Amino acid sequence: MADEQKVLVRLSGIVKRFGTFTANDRIDLTVRAGSVHAVVGENGAGKSTLMKILSGEESPDEGSIRIEGRPVTFRSPRDAQAAGIGIVHQHFLLAPALRVWENIVLADEPGPPVVIDAGAARQRVQELAQGTGFPVPVDAEVAELGVGMRQRVEILKVLYRDARIIILDEPTAVLVPAEADALFAAMREFTRAGAAVIFISHKLDEVLSFADDITVIRAGRVVGTAIPAESTASQLARLMVASEMPRVTPRQTTRSEQIVLETRGLTVAGDDAVPPLSEVALRVHAGEIVGVAGVEGNGQSELLAALIGRIDATGTVLLDGEDVTGATTVDRRARGMGYISEDRHRDGIVLPLPLRENAVLGYQKLPPVRRGPWFSRPAAAQAAAEIISAFDVRGGDPSTRAATLSGGNQQKFIVGRELLRSPRLLLAAHPTRGVDIGAQAAIWSELTAARDRGLATLLVSADLDEILALSDRILVLHRGRVVAELDARTVDAGTVGEYMTGARGSGEAAA
Repeated sequence: MADEQKVLVRLSGIVKRFGTFTANDRIDLTVRAGSVHAVVGENGAGKSTLMKILSGEESPDEGSIRIEGRPVTFRSPRDAQAAGIGIVHQHFLLAPALRVWENIVLADEPGPPVVIDAGAARQRVQELAQGTGFPVPVDAEVAELGVGMRQRVEILKVLYRDARIIILDEPTAVLVPAEADALFAAMREFTRAGAAVIFISHKLDEVLSFADDITVIRAGRVVGTAIPAESTASQLARLMVASEMPRVTPRQTTRSEQIVLETRGLTVAGDDAVPPLSEVALRVHAGEIVGVAGVEGNGQSELLAALIGRIDATGTVLLDGEDVTGATTVDRRARGMGYISEDRHRDGIVLPLPLRENAVLGYQKLPPVRRGPWFSRPAAAQAAAEIISAFDVRGGDPSTRAATLSGGNQQKFIVGRELLRSPRLLLAAHPTRGVDIGAQAAIWSELTAARDRGLATLLVSADLDEILALSDRILVLHRGRVVAELDARTVDAGTVGEYMTGARGSGEAAA
């Protein structure tokens, strides 16, 4: 046990119940000053609930909180902020219509009451961004930013309020390895003056690389603590979910000669000199997964949005040889396109709605759910029940609101919805973002099984391990252009990373 003088946070006997469900069951957690402390566990284990209690968003039913040895009671997030605690949620809490600097200073603006000193606020944000290694376009509207840039804004919001204890929920879910390294380097610098970082992660390699201490939670209880230097990923995985790390075994190719998706000169115009997507030509065959790698903001999001018909694009899109360039999103889905969006809360699921309605999102105008002018609730409920059963979605039934599921179970539900429609082509953006090892293994298994049955998949992921594990071929996007086509069986992460960052030239073909 650390000396009291070196302990910044101590949670003792924390209990939190929601009705008959116990999310946290007598949890103890000690966080040392000057340390990076990882909290790991499968989805639904109680990690996020515990962090909400520490950040003042929830109140414990039992137990106590001490900050630097002083007992505290948080009745709101403002109380936690006053005690020096800030949290960066996995799903960002930003106002899309406001500019970056406005989001960061919101509710804590400099200047006299009622009057905001906009110049001082903007200047302070600019200096903070430069000084902490998180450069952001301070005058851009948040709605214009990609997911990775939005995360930087969320972190700067916390730093702006002089937090000494930062909680990061899945901080690298939207980052490529180089960005993750930069984030943890900045967080390590933050701890040098005696501050602390608590981060939730399912990526055990980064936990072992960056944490000083590890606490493992399963089913609402602490089941172990670990020191990274004395632990392995397999040991942590078994503690978390009693299973091994997900892996894909070598296999014979199932790629056929049939071209399911083809694009010619696909271009999405942008505001900069370099458009977000420029003259992209690609092919995806039946029975293969084509991975798309790239640093966030280099056209991956625009590529999938253009293919599903959510944004305007020029060029040609062919599905099974049929020109669908002018087709609507509904038409493209009806013709066999499935779509897993990069932000499940914004585009993939409607949290207040029950699972039966969420089970048919994107297909609500198609049979069997749409029968003439009528919406068939029984058909929607049956679809939800099939997804829940086939994809081991835990925590509800067709009438359960989506908001009550853990993030991993929400993601499994979305993946299940798209795959159970038996699409010809699946456009998958970050399909395992923010899920635990068990859910990741399940989703990988479903994607590879669908590929082996002939599904064509275009996979976008910020996780290079996922791209390398699942893909048959890898396309690298840099500044909106395809700069390399690589054989996933022979290429390594370092080479892919060099193309992603522009360190290597363009045009390399797959072996």
